[in-house]
Amino acid sequence: MLTISHYTKTYPGGKTAVDDLSLHVPAGEICGFIGHNGAGKTTTLRAVSGVMSFTQGTITIDSHDIRADPVAAKAVTAFLPDNPDLYEFMSGIEYLNLIADLYDITAWEREERIRLYSGSFQLTQDLGSAIASYSHGMKQKLAIISALIRKPKLLVLDEPFVGLDPAAAHLLKGYLRELCNEGGAVFFSTHVLEVAEKLCDTIAIIKNGRLVRHGPTQEVVGDSSLEDVFLGLAENGGAQ
Repeated sequence: MLTISHYTKTYPGGKTAVDDLSLHVPAGEICGFIGHNGAGKTTTLRAVSGVMSFTQGTITIDSHDIRADPVAAKAVTAFLPDNPDLYEFMSGIEYLNLIADLYDITAWEREERIRLYSGSFQLTQDLGSAIASYSHGMKQKLAIISALIRKPKLLVLDEPFVGLDPAAAHLLKGYLRELCNEGGAVFFSTHVLEVAEKLCDTIAIIKNGRLVRHGPTQEVVGDSSLEDVFLGLAENGGAQ
């Protein structure tokens, strides 16, 4: 579903944020992308979603090259950044209908999906209110719903559990697995290592812009814990 090949991002001035990163996330898989602040996670996620240019390499989503065929790649991708920009002058339902319009979701499909997800996340009664009146957690739920109603083949998430209450976090985990069971894939970053260890099929750990570990979660963790593995890589410089 997602293939990143020799991806490199160098900023003006010569700073290399991500250096020669390659990994593959097949359909049906949840891949957790782990690293310290500044390791290159968000830079990579933004490149995958098509909102940031990059220096070298290729990124393909469902066989669509993000640079050669960006419209097709973005059409099957939903990206949720760590601090989603929402049109706060709109009501929640106006925003969801805007997203549905942009992705050509039919009237009956959007009605069914909005009813399902807003009900699950207990946001239905607030959809008529201005987004500006929402709490941080409510805004996060609305952004998640806007991604889920697209039924993307690839869901890219940057710290999706921040701001969610335990019930909403539990729901989101279930919906991520459901998306994968239906043939999609999930690529997300998180600092909540316990969630990543329990939820993810594979783990990719990035350090100082370079991929230092990638594989099935059980192989990466072994007889330890993801937290121990992560801290160990930090202490020994990221050796495999």
